[in-house]
Amino acid sequence: MGITDKHYWENRWQQQQTGWDMGIVSPPLKGFIDSLADKNLRILIPGCGNAYEARYLLEKGFSNVTVLDIVPALIETLPASFSTITSKGNFKAVCGDFFEHAGEYDIILEQTFFCAIDPSLRTKYATQCHHLLMQGGRVAGVLFNCEFEGGPPFGGNELEYRSYFSPLFIINQMTPCLNSIAPRAGRELFIELIKS
Repeated sequence: MGITDKHYWENRWQQQQTGWDMGIVSPPLKGFIDSLADKNLRILIPGCGNAYEARYLLEKGFSNVTVLDIVPALIETLPASFSTITSKGNFKAVCGDFFEHAGEYDIILEQTFFCAIDPSLRTKYATQCHHLLMQGGRVAGVLFNCEFEGGPPFGGNELEYRSYFSPLFIINQMTPCLNSIAPRAGRELFIELIKS
């Protein structure tokens, strides 16, 4: 079962089987966003779900944010759910498959998308990130540093992740998260990968 199975994910949303949804901005991503000075960066959030990170970016004044998800009903409701944000800049909510998406971005934020795709697609994920990013662009976010039975989510470890990303990216950071939410403490890696 992979991320490209739209009906699978639609059913998960309809049945509220959304254990990945923290209800808040991921603390590691919040810290990363807070470190960004350029509010004009073109940012993509694949597998955005309820898009807490996108909301936070817009509230902080970022002006070029694109969210992508394969569930149509979710994407249709996002713009209305952001109606209280006074300045949305160039906000786009796109329904589609990440692996077919086209665009040019400075940053791809990773939050529970990589762990949702079948592990057989991980090399393809790294390649697609590389394709979507401008030279010097970055993938930043969180990967699980543990194993799960079955899936999704699908786990992994640093050695495995380096094998996917090191051919295409400079691995600026791939370190244990120090500010994970309690249920994920000790089980997450923060990554910052720079397109080489």
